[in-house]
Amino acid sequence: MKNNIVQLENFQKKTPYDSLKEIFNEDLNKVEEFTKLKLSSEVDLIGKMANYQLGSGGKRLRSILTLASSNINEYKGEHNIHLAACVELIHSATLLHDDVIDNSLVRRGKKTSNVIWGNQTSILVGDYFLSRCFEIMVDVGSLEILKLLSNISAEIAQGEVLQLQHKKEVDITEQVYLNIITQKTASLFGAAMKVGGCLANKSENEKKALQSYGVNLGIVFQISDDILDYNSTKTFGKDIGNDFYEGKITLPIIILFQKSNENEREEIKKYFINETRTEKELSKILSLIKKHDVINVCKKRAEYFSNVSSDSLNIFKDSDIKKNLQELSFYLINRTN
Repeated sequence: MKNNIVQLENFQKKTPYDSLKEIFNEDLNKVEEFTKLKLSSEVDLIGKMANYQLGSGGKRLRSILTLASSNINEYKGEHNIHLAACVELIHSATLLHDDVIDNSLVRRGKKTSNVIWGNQTSILVGDYFLSRCFEIMVDVGSLEILKLLSNISAEIAQGEVLQLQHKKEVDITEQVYLNIITQKTASLFGAAMKVGGCLANKSENEKKALQSYGVNLGIVFQISDDILDYNSTKTFGKDIGNDFYEGKITLPIIILFQKSNENEREEIKKYFINETRTEKELSKILSLIKKHDVINVCKKRAEYFSNVSSDSLNIFKDSDIKKNLQELSFYLINRTN
């Protein structure tokens, strides 16, 4: 009886993400093997960096979305494995580039590749990942998917530039912030979902619905990630306040600036104009965030996109995978890692 209770408790603790990862565990292993095969190189350093980057403990959420979308669209074939690898490689390439741009030292509790091997090598290996992606897309043979993922790669780059353009601007609007995270993060989530519809030759409305789910899920994911940086002891292995120390203007800071009085705004501006920020300044920001109930305001913003994301899948027939995908959009708001 005791064992049954323990099993029930473990079952109740299973998140929608855990369920999806379990369902697609075998396919995820195939994605990993295919990725390793595609990244093989006669240049030893590329192999070392690829193994280090891909073994850094990411959630593989974009791969899961590609596999889940292919499943609910009843696609039969192997290209879902290939494109799941492709989507994940695009993501890994952007992380390599991001860490150089942000001068990041740690990601998911490990030293970043640029710290170990230098900025130049990180940029070039990121480019190598993208080159392999395009090779995979060509092999799949779908002009629609090639165009989709090519456009997304360009959109991600535009998001990076837009973020740099507004660096240190604590008074940017929420709309600008949403434009940045939609391009940088959410667009790839949307593409990962739409790929499944493309493979299964679904209607334009169905493909748009899949993309809508993914884009809005990506927005929720990024908002929750931004929340965690000011509301958790750890997030993907980085200490609390990592975004603050790097000078990133995220939704909690934007909301805080909106709700603060004139003196507080001047103080916040000063922190982000400076090249570096201190632990004492972080403590002040955290106290202001608590004072103005910023975390709950951010969660309210995320809830809107969760609802849009979940509703986007209503046109598809019911299944366990569809249910888990819809629940995932709400789970992400309050995730702890």
